[in-house]
Amino acid sequence: MAFSIIKPGLLDTIQDLGRHGFGNWGVSPGGAMDPYAAQVANLLVGNDKQEAVMEIHFPGPQILFEQNTLIAITGADFSPTINDEAIPRWQPVVVRKNTVLHFPSLIQGGRCYLSVHGGYCLKKWLNSYSTNLKAGNGGWHGLALKKGDELPFNENTIYFAGLLKDESNFETLPWRVNTDKAYQYPHEIGFIPGHEWDLLSAGTRCNFLENNFMIHPSSDRMGYQLKGAPLALERPVELVTSAVSFGTVQLLPNGQLIVLMADHQTTGGYPRIAHVITAHLPKLAQLRPSDTIQFTLMDLEAAEQLLIARQKELHILQRSCLDHLNEMVCE
Repeated sequence: MAFSIIKPGLLDTIQDLGRHGFGNWGVSPGGAMDPYAAQVANLLVGNDKQEAVMEIHFPGPQILFEQNTLIAITGADFSPTINDEAIPRWQPVVVRKNTVLHFPSLIQGGRCYLSVHGGYCLKKWLNSYSTNLKAGNGGWHGLALKKGDELPFNENTIYFAGLLKDESNFETLPWRVNTDKAYQYPHEIGFIPGHEWDLLSAGTRCNFLENNFMIHPSSDRMGYQLKGAPLALERPVELVTSAVSFGTVQLLPNGQLIVLMADHQTTGGYPRIAHVITAHLPKLAQLRPSDTIQFTLMDLEAAEQLLIARQKELHILQRSCLDHLNEMVCE
């Protein structure tokens, strides 16, 4: 069982929740830019949240399904269609064999995620399915997907053909996810102070909190370059190269900022003035070049509470989706 790429998108790769524990080798964790959307995509189709998904940027690919299967699309809205019929996001959909998934237009967001029931049948590299393009490992042979690639997926445990109505190309299953809280106030990004926050002048700290910053077009999965009023340290300092993470905000020598993203380097020598809170990384990942960011100062306890609430939400969603699928199998 598999699907094939009829036409590749801008950058289609296989990702999971990342390759952790190898930073001492200089290997970035990588993984999905929007880990929330990736996890939800898996849970909707009954997978473990650690399963691999396809991360899709616009313009997206055209995909031919070679078998009846259950899919979910989460994240950005690229107007997904099956044989030119619109299908919903954030909801499981049974698709018929020999139908084509297409993403004809960009409505909002930076990247979406495609999961299939049972997961993709791929080999792990360093305990992860995620594609590391620089190392040429993980995912689908370490590469972005191209025309003619046939991605196998694991055998279905449910007879999906029985859920399809006669002559229908797909069938939407009756449960979906409410994402209002996860992406509420999309341009407001919470942060906690970084190790070098106190090295900023008082005026610079005010500018950081009060001004908007625009995402530069040269931004990518490694980092978002931000354009705004130049910032400065109170006095010049020499820093030892130190560990950085997904969401670290660094101050560059030219006074501009960079927010490190999923494919960030493992260490850096620029001042780490802030860290985007984990619960707001999905919002950050869905912003696009020319979008603006307003940073909001938060304390560690508030950031932790948001993350705990997110994890509880995902746990409830996992149990609920499995119950729904089991009910369908019993029927």
